[in-house]
Amino acid sequence: MQTFNESLLTALDRADSEDVVFQALLAAARELGFEHVAYGLRLAVPVSNPKVITLNNYPTAWQERYHAAGYLAVDPSVRHGSLSQEPLLWTDEVFASSRQLWAEAKDQGLRHGWAQSSLDGFGIGGMLTLSRSGEALTACELRAKQTEMRWLVQAAHLSLSRLMKPKFAVHPDMPLTQREIEVLKWSADGKTAAEIGDIISISIPTVNFHIRNSIQKMKAANKTAAVVQALMAGLLN
Repeated sequence: MQTFNESLLTALDRADSEDVVFQALLAAARELGFEHVAYGLRLAVPVSNPKVITLNNYPTAWQERYHAAGYLAVDPSVRHGSLSQEPLLWTDEVFASSRQLWAEAKDQGLRHGWAQSSLDGFGIGGMLTLSRSGEALTACELRAKQTEMRWLVQAAHLSLSRLMKPKFAVHPDMPLTQREIEVLKWSADGKTAAEIGDIISISIPTVNFHIRNSIQKMKAANKTAAVVQALMAGLLN
């Protein structure tokens, strides 16, 4: 008989879409005693206003209300997840600053929850929330299940970011050359064209030539945007 982790890994390894991954996470969450699962993925770009993608099985009425009321911007659990990777247990104190949100959530059956965020090396953040309408989460239950719950957080982030990130990352129509990648790496470290030329023994015009090509290939507005897009797409690693 497969263990909890082995069973979920088997399902995730076979997953080829976000929906398949989410259904596997939901099945695992139900095995842990939860009826609702929500996962939010915050991409690293655009930097000024990162795109947020959410998946959940919350009641449709609550999803519509949450969006219409702009609750994402004031949700204390989301704010906590953006600042800390420590687990968060839903309590009246946590939602003291958003009592209307908390009251409406409980009316929709979202009464007892637990959440934890994660962050990877590409600057992509995610948060998994497990909740239910029935019995409150006790300290004893949390101690008994915390290993599986925390493992589920990491499994969710790895699987969903793997599938969702490529859909929004900028990939050049033509691959960057090794020299273009090298120039962008030094640019990311704050080096000027003259400094890059000295480091890799090429002329300043040649450095600028590679930068212009990189900007064109990345469909970027300028060098800074090309560096950020290439970095977030994993092209400089």
